[in-house]
Amino acid sequence: MSLSVIIAIAFVVMFLGSAIKILNEYERAVVFRLGRLIATKGPGLIILIPLIDKMQKVSLRLVTLDVPPQDIITKDNVSVKVNAVVYFRVMISEKAIVEVENFLYATSQLAQTTMRSVCGEAELDDLLAEREKLNMKLQAILDKQTDPWGIKVTNVEIKHIDLPDEMKRAMAKQAEAERERRAKVIHAEG
Repeated sequence: MSLSVIIAIAFVVMFLGSAIKILNEYERAVVFRLGRLIATKGPGLIILIPLIDKMQKVSLRLVTLDVPPQDIITKDNVSVKVNAVVYFRVMISEKAIVEVENFLYATSQLAQTTMRSVCGEAELDDLLAEREKLNMKLQAILDKQTDPWGIKVTNVEIKHIDLPDEMKRAMAKQAEAERERRAKVIHAEG
């Protein structure tokens, strides 16, 4: 075989290697041709024109996003740290890539600010007792905000509320006083 045939075969192999992509069942490729969105392709075998087509993979699986602890001042001026977890998935791949620069980062930042806002509107007792109601409110707000990005927020769960030590002691004293009051009432009734 001559050198030119070997070079031609190597060129064809490299061309096919950069043109053929394989996507898993849960992935989609958003394809841009010369910077213009042309289609969403996948799953399976897709063929791109090298140097002309660029693709960005998007996973359609459920994403679990941990919202780090946020310092929040409740409506009744109690400082607490609250963290949560957000579950979402990309529903429309094109929007997730074109409408927002980084949908994971944007969703994370939106979740943090929304959590601070919603929890800041609640009193401490509501924050502790009405957690499910707050979860649903957070989920509705986040889902509405991320809908233009092609993202569906399926669930939000407040994981942990960290109270300051002084507040824990005050609540323990209040509970102890209530138990003593009940004991005195029971003892008086006799």
